[in-house]
This record gives sequence, C-alpha cells and structure tokens, in this order.
Amino acid sequence: MDPLTQGVVGAVVPQSSARPRQVVVAAILGLLGGMAPDLDVLIRSSSDPLLFLEYHRQFTHALVFIPVGGLLCALVLHPLIGRRGGLRFCQSLLFCTLGYATHGLLDACTTYGTLLLWPFSDQRFAWNSISIIDPLFPLPLLALVVLAARRRQPWLARLGVAWAACYLALGWQARDTAVELGTVLAQQRGHQVLRLEAKPGFGNLLVWKVVYETPQAFHVDGLRIWPTPRWYPGESVPKLAPERDLPWLDPDSQQARDLARFTWFSNGYVALDPRDPQQVMDVRYSMLPNEIRPLWSIRLRPNAEADAHVEWLTQREGGRERAGELWAMILGEGVEARPLAIGGG
Repeated sequence: MDPLTQGVVGAVVPQSSARPRQVVVAAILGLLGGMAPDLDVLIRSSSDPLLFLEYHRQFTHALVFIPVGGLLCALVLHPLIGRRGGLRFCQSLLFCTLGYATHGLLDACTTYGTLLLWPFSDQRFAWNSISIIDPLFPLPLLALVVLAARRRQPWLARLGVAWAACYLALGWQARDTAVELGTVLAQQRGHQVLRLEAKPGFGNLLVWKVVYETPQAFHVDGLRIWPTPRWYPGESVPKLAPERDLPWLDPDSQQARDLARFTWFSNGYVALDPRDPQQVMDVRYSMLPNEIRPLWSIRLRPNAEADAHVEWLTQREGGRERAGELWAMILGEGVEARPLAIGGG
C-alpha cells in the first residue's frame, strides 16, 4: 500500500485501544510503526537490479517479525515520542507493535504479494481485495484519526477500524464477483482455464482486471462488476517458453537465474513482450485492466557475459490519457463496454 494508507491504518488501531489522554501519542507511534516495514526498500544493489524484489515485503513484513519490528520501533521512538507523551516503555511498545502488525496484513490484501510466512515459506500472499492505491479507503480513516486526536475520543478511532474492516470485506466480495464473471467469460470462449485471478483496478473496487491462464496463453479482460456487469474485451499473449522464446539463453548464466527470480516474483505470469523479443514482462499489471502493457519487465541480452544481470524496466508512458480511459470504465462508459451476464447470456 501507499505510505499514507499504511500510516493511517497503523495509527487507527493503537489509537482505538488507547485511553483518552493517550490517543495523540498512540496515533503517532502507530503511524510510524505502521510505515516502518517499508524501510526494506533501502535493501537494493547497484549491480543486481532484482535484489529489491527478493527483500521488499519479505522479512520485515513477516508475521514472525512483528514482535521484533515493534520492539525496534519502540526502542527508537519511546525516547523521542513515547516518554515525552507520558507513556511507560511497555505502552510505547504496545502501540508501536500494534501499528507494525497492520502493515504486512494490509499489504497482503493487495495484489503485489507479501511473504507473511517467511522464513518457513516463500509463498507470496496476495488476497487481491484492494488496489495498492485507493483514495476512498484511507481518507475517511485519516479524518477519524485526526478527529479522535483532537477530541481525545478513542471511539472515533474505533469507527475507523470498523470502516477499514467493512471496506476490505467489500473488496473480498467484489473480488469473488469478478472471479465468477471472469470464469463465465472464459467458459463462453470455450477455454480450458488452469488458473484465474481478479485484481482491482487502479484506485477503485468497481473495475477489475481478470487474468487467466490456459495451456498455451494468458488472457486479460476488464470487468465493471456493479451495478450492471460490463465487459471490456482484452488481449492475450503466449506463455513464456524459454526454450522456444529465448533459445540462446545459457541455463547456467546469471540471466537465467534472474529470469527464474522474476518468474517467482510474477507468480509464473510471464510472457515475452510482443514489442521487444528480448523483454520478459509480468502480465498481471497494467494501467488499463483490459490490456497487456506491463508496468514492469526485464530485458535479457543474447551477448551478455555469463555473470551479467538482466535489466529492470518500468513503463509509465501515456499515463494521463490512459487514466482518462480508466475513468470512463469506472463510469461504465467506453465504446468497447459490453454487457455480461453471470448466467452466461
């Protein structure tokens, strides 16, 4: 999630359990504790562009690390904030730990993938119930956190916790609806679906990106799920087959190992970019839900040294125009919008 959302969620939980005279300092400690796990973005290498993929949302986001993370935050923040706010160290520790605990679980609600069970498992949990950035989720929380602090009323923060729980539950329900609609769409096409995921569109819970895998290809479509289901026809791309698509790649090279790392990060949703035969993309993410136009990818080089790493690429071109297209989808407009019935009509 974005730092604002992580911060306000981290603030509202300890604030809701604080006494009236503690709500301000509890919110500050929770806010900083809630953002602290993302300090793992500092773990990166100038020579290995994929190192950050391995460590972002890894140990700092794991469930077993919550007590450690809370303690580290308290050791730093209690002398600076907690003690000055009249708290004992154990109280600062509690508020920091509560804030810290929200981070990994909230990230797991997004689509990126979080290693909640590290070091026991390298599974990336992505519950796909909320967009990484969704203004409708944090802004009411921020208002309630500020009101609770100004009025010294913890019950206002409890309203914030209730809002967060209801919004995330709505996202789970919307995701299930999108999965159901996507399954219907694939059945109408006569496709043999190996796996199917639905991911919320950027900044909203109305428009979803459905990605599914068949034996030969990945397919993506946009779906507006409410009030009347609307379908935005998408695209398909052949699944990556290194022996076919990258016959020159030495399996013992660093580039081959980097490709395996990128495939793990992408949960296997990798394909060759039709616009660049040396570029492997993560099919799951794009600005528009019905397109295969990756937000990130890697580029391999046929003549690279055996120990050379791949190149990490991000694409953000045409953002303003495509944001306008996404907004039209949210409104249920657009020339390609078609009705879609769950019953198969």
